Amino acid sequence: MVEQQVARGWPLTLEPKRLVVCAVLALMLIVPPPARAQVSTVTVEVKVVADEPLAVLAILEKRRSGATETEADWTRLFSTDGYRRLKKRDLAMRREFADDEFREFVISDALASRHDALAATLDAWTTVDPTAAARRALAYLPAKARIRATIYPVIKPRDNSFVVDIATDPAIFLYLDPAMSPEQFENTLAHELHHIGYGTACEGSEREASQTGEAAIIDEALAWMGAFGEGLAMLAAAGGPDVHPHATSPPAERDRWDADLARFDRDRERLERFFLDVAAGRLDGERQRATAMEFYGVQGPWYTVGWRMAAVVEKTYGRERLIALSCDSLAFLRAYNRRAKLNPSLRIAIPVRESRSVV
Repeated sequence: MVEQQVARGWPLTLEPKRLVVCAVLALMLIVPPPARAQVSTVTVEVKVVADEPLAVLAILEKRRSGATETEADWTRLFSTDGYRRLKKRDLAMRREFADDEFREFVISDALASRHDALAATLDAWTTVDPTAAARRALAYLPAKARIRATIYPVIKPRDNSFVVDIATDPAIFLYLDPAMSPEQFENTLAHELHHIGYGTACEGSEREASQTGEAAIIDEALAWMGAFGEGLAMLAAAGGPDVHPHATSPPAERDRWDADLARFDRDRERLERFFLDVAAGRLDGERQRATAMEFYGVQGPWYTVGWRMAAVVEKTYGRERLIALSCDSLAFLRAYNRRAKLNPSLRIAIPVRESRSVV
């Protein structure tokens, strides 16, 4: 299960096997619209840094050959950018992280048995162009969006993946998983880079909207609606509404997504009740967070309901209109509800202070 650090609107972690986080994925069928096909190189600054797994694999290779690793080998590992940032992040979260314990992990028989698979996976992942993934994400972001990030494939004891230092030095840590193909890796990058780009283009927009003409809307409920950005990131990673979000995933992941999407009506009602409860003050901060976390799951309603809503808006009004609405959850919801007018059961009520719903 992926750990989630929620910054209302979108989580700052990925999931292990989406990695997906569901993520989650289709990449070879990308057809960005002509208006956004040309993106300035200044807009994208992404790179893959694989120093940590290379250092680990070097130690494994030396041990497999019968040689003994030296202190210089460990110094190389512990001084890699990937290791240092990984350690800093875990310690900041008050998790135990000791160099000696990591040594034991590296020299374990369990890791030695995975050497070949890990080496092959790293070779495959490093053939992926992260800039291409970033441009795919930008095709679903406002023109002012910027994507700057360092991607760290890592070999480590825990199989979680996550995003850190969004505001200062964005980094995506991806657990090196032989079960993830290069295509899934690229799709995952596009999904998470969309989140990073969204943060540069839409920061503070919800608050501004609520303070200029939408004072009746409960700010907290509106902020939580931003979590539908998971669905938009799914759409961006796939490349369009007609591409299955798990086009490159194993059959089991595609089947799971299809089964979850089939529960759209039930999940839409659950989300609507959550928004209304928040607006009515029936949920304090802790209960809001706990309930919202239930909607993440592997790829829960924030993803499936959010994806369908975004796909409906794009197919109805076009991609440029969807992008224009992406920083304003209220306008996005209203656009979706207008399209769903012919089938009221598909609409999601908009909470207001008087506990009424307007559409």
